[in-house]
Order: sequence, then C-alpha cells, then structure tokens
Amino acid sequence: MPPPDYRQHLEVETPEHVMLDLEIAGIGSRALAAIVDLLILTGGFLGGLLAFSILVGFGISLGPWGSAILLLGGFATWTGYFIFFEGLRRGQTPGKRLVGIRVLMDTGHAVTPAAATVRNLLRLADFLPPPYFLGALLVAFHPRGKRLGDLVAGTVVARDRPGEAPVTGREPSPEQSRVALPELADAEYRLLEQFERRQSDLPAAARDRLAAKLVDRLDAVPPGGIAEVDHLLALYQRERGRREGGLGRSGLAVRKRERWDEFQRLAERAARRGLDSFASHELPDFAARYREVAADLARARTYRQDDATVARLERLVAAGHNALYRDERNTWRSLAATLLRECPGAIVRARGYVLVACLAFVAPAAAGFALLRDRPALAADLLPDAMLRRAEAGAERQAAGQRYVDVAPEDRPMMASGIIVNNVRVAIACFAGGIFLGVGSLILLGFNGLLIGATAGHFANAGLLEYLLEFILGHGLLELFAIWVAGAAGFLLGRSVLVPGSLSRGDALVLSGRTAVRMVGGAAVMLVVAGVIEGFVSAGTGGYRHRFAASAASVIFLALYLLNGRQRSAAGAPHMSP
Repeated sequence: MPPPDYRQHLEVETPEHVMLDLEIAGIGSRALAAIVDLLILTGGFLGGLLAFSILVGFGISLGPWGSAILLLGGFATWTGYFIFFEGLRRGQTPGKRLVGIRVLMDTGHAVTPAAATVRNLLRLADFLPPPYFLGALLVAFHPRGKRLGDLVAGTVVARDRPGEAPVTGREPSPEQSRVALPELADAEYRLLEQFERRQSDLPAAARDRLAAKLVDRLDAVPPGGIAEVDHLLALYQRERGRREGGLGRSGLAVRKRERWDEFQRLAERAARRGLDSFASHELPDFAARYREVAADLARARTYRQDDATVARLERLVAAGHNALYRDERNTWRSLAATLLRECPGAIVRARGYVLVACLAFVAPAAAGFALLRDRPALAADLLPDAMLRRAEAGAERQAAGQRYVDVAPEDRPMMASGIIVNNVRVAIACFAGGIFLGVGSLILLGFNGLLIGATAGHFANAGLLEYLLEFILGHGLLELFAIWVAGAAGFLLGRSVLVPGSLSRGDALVLSGRTAVRMVGGAAVMLVVAGVIEGFVSAGTGGYRHRFAASAASVIFLALYLLNGRQRSAAGAPHMSP
C-alpha cells in the first residue's frame, strides 16, 4: 500500500485538452524562498548604506537630488521587488527560482503584472499580526495554499522544476525498440473488443455482416485471401498486445526517454532565461516538442503507465505550458498605457465607491472640526504633540512673515520624496485594509479625516486657519482625492467579500482586484504629482499667487487624467456602483 500523499494539487486543462496536475508549493518552500529574498533585500540595503558611508567618509556629497533619488529608490526597491520579479520575470523572484517554485494564475497561465501587483500590495494585510501570521495560517490550511494576496489576484504558487521529476525507464532492448505503440483510438479498440467477445455467439451470416461494417468503420481492409473476421481478430490481438504486453507499463518511458530528456533541457533553459533566449528557429521546435510531450502525457494516462512516468510528464508539460502561454508584451510602453489610460478608466468606472470614500473621510473631518471648535481643551488628547507645537509657534511665525512650512531650496527635493513615500504607504494601507470586509479602509479614512478636521479646528481656535490653508492650498485637493481613490479600491474588495452577487466570492474578489489595483496605480500617479507640488511649491516661499496657480494646475491635471480614463471607460467595462 503506497504511503498517503498530503501534497496539494491543482488541475487545469491546457489548450491541448490535456489535464495538467500542478503541485502546490507548501509553506516550507515558500518560507524558504521568502527568507532568501529578504536576505537579498537586506544585503542590498546594507551594501547601499555602506557605499553611502564610504562616500560621506571621503567627503563626497550626493547633493539634494541624489539623496532624494536614493530615498525614492530604496522605497521602490522594497515595495516593488516582488512585483517586478513576479510580474516581469516569469513569476519568480530569485528566492523562488532557487527553491524551484513559481507564481501562476489559477488557470495555469503565467502570472500577469497586474496580478503580481495585487498579491504583493496585499502583503501588508497578510503580515498581520506580525510576523506574517495571517498569511502563514492561510497558506498552511487553504486547499490551494493561498494567502489573501493570492485570493484577490487569482494566483497560486506551484512547484516548477522539470528536472525534479524522476527519470524513468531503462535503455530499450532491441526487442523493445521493435514493439510499436498503440495505434487505435480507445473507442475503436473497444469496438474490436466487443466484436471479439460476441463473434463466436453470432450466426455466420450476421458475423460476416458485422465484420464488413467494422472494416469500413476502421478503414481496415484485409490483405488478399484473408477473411474480414480473421483480419479483425488479428488486429484486435495485435492492439491488445501493444496495450497490455510488449513494453509493459514502462514501455512509453523506455521508447520516449531520449525525447523527454531533450525537452527537459529546453524547458530548464526557458525557466531560467525565458523564451527570449531561443533563436527564431528554436521556438517552433520547442512548441512542437511541447505538444508531443503533452500528447505523451495523455497517452501515459490512457495506457496506465507507472506513476513515475506520469509524474515526470506532468512536470515537463507544466514547464512547457508556463513558458509558452504567457504575455511577453510587458514593455515600458504598455506600463505607460496602463498608468495613463487603464488606471484613470478604473477610477471613473468606480466613481460611486470614490464618492463613498470621500464621505467616509469628510464626515469625520467635519465632526473633528466642530468638536475642536466647541471643546478646544480636547486638542491635547486628540492631536499629536508635533501638531500642537506647530500651532503654538504659528502666531509667532506668522507675525515674523514666515509660513506654515518654509524649506530651503536645497532641502526641497528630499522633502518631496519623503512626502511621496509617506503618502503612497498610506494609500497602500488604505487599499489593503479593504480586504477585511472594507473595515480597514473605513477606519483609515475616518481616522485621517478626523485628524485633519481636528487639526483645522485647533488652528481655527488659534486664529491660524488661513495660515494652515495657505500651505494646503496647492497640493491638498489632489492628495486627498488620491487617498479617497485608494480607500474606494479597498471598499471594492470589501464589497466583493460581503456581497459577491451572482459570482462566487473567489471570482468576485479576482474581478474586483483587477479594477482595484488599477485604481491604486492611478492614486500613486496623483500622489507623485501632489508630493512634487507640496515639496517645491507648498513648502516654498511663494505667496498665494503661486499656490493658487499650483492648485489650478492640479485641478486641470486631475480633470484631464480622469477625462482620459472616461474615454477608456466608455469603450471598456460599465460603471460600477456600490
């Protein structure tokens, strides 16, 4: 009796109509891959820090722009490492490649950049409570080893090493090499089998008529001098020998071993370096070999070959399928098209959710403002110390002709980059919180709205509201709208969990995730623009005229951006309402 198999599997049908059995990667291999990737990220960070220290030690300054670029680059590396490798490098980070696992779509196809983005932005939710408890729990107990990011992205993590499957079969003997493989289809073989069982019970005339019909059906004209009945019986015996005798259960592996070894080498090359490493004449050969191996897998299952042979063929077909059926058009042009057309289009389609997010922010903001105006003493309990100190120093700064924030020109690039990093983090958290039935997004929007409203009320009590609004004027609208969009993306996920409609929750989450990730992409674009305005205009020395101009420019930018998305939306999916 074979030992029990506790491994998780996913069956998908390939375009060649072959069922592909993918082995789901377990928590151990995924954790090992994550550790390797974390070591790479940590090593890169420490290496960059060491290089920076050496430059400072030699008196070499990066300058304000160099420091700003370094900050943005570090944030982009930590945030985008997994997105880049999984979305643009065939579903494998360096850690996953070392361990031999790969991210795939539920259909068995290669993971798309959008799906890779969704599953990795939701790492924040999977990380809760630290360290990665929720994600690890889901991977351990979900039937397909899915964490929250996988559920929303519609992805799985599967083993992907064609060389791991056992090499089966011995070198064929001369007698084995002369034995042919089965030739008849299963339906034809069953007809012959039924004829062989019944022919002795039939009258001679009926048997001859049935034999004649079978000869026509099978296109098996007997040689001269041989009766049709005898020819069909001989044909049945030969076919039976091919299926049950001759090579036995390992016959297919013996005959095709060399061809499979050749395809394995090609599949390993494709897994390491992609199909771009193949010459133009090699691609058709690889595709033809893949179809041949897929047919061998179907044949091995039909003829009940041994488990080792089937396992090896499944690994080979999976590797070939992953290499061939992927979108290789992941260019910078396609990325720009996504950010400039698809992202605003998603925002326009989800405008109802954006309105709800706006209300979830504005209502607490209005309440916070009214509360502080009515009870000024609550400021010490509601506002952070830094904000209280700013308000205390506000009157003195205003009297001295200073503004809420005055930053030296050489410090503005660093300030802008810091603002962008912080706001993008808030947007990601607001989006990821939506997976918890929308409650996480609601809390973050409400908390930030309450804090901003209470701050405005406190400054109004000190007679400094105009002083505060002067700073917010240039960038505030664009920044707030972007946060509302991120919250709306979270609400979209939350509704898919609560009210999936006619779809299953899994399908509803995947469809919502495709729209939500584009909304977050649009929010990121707006936050970059808002951060530049805040760092270089709002924190500058210009007066109201400069800030009004920046505000007007941001409104024009937002209108044009959404108008471009509206045109995309008109040609795409319909409007979605909460």
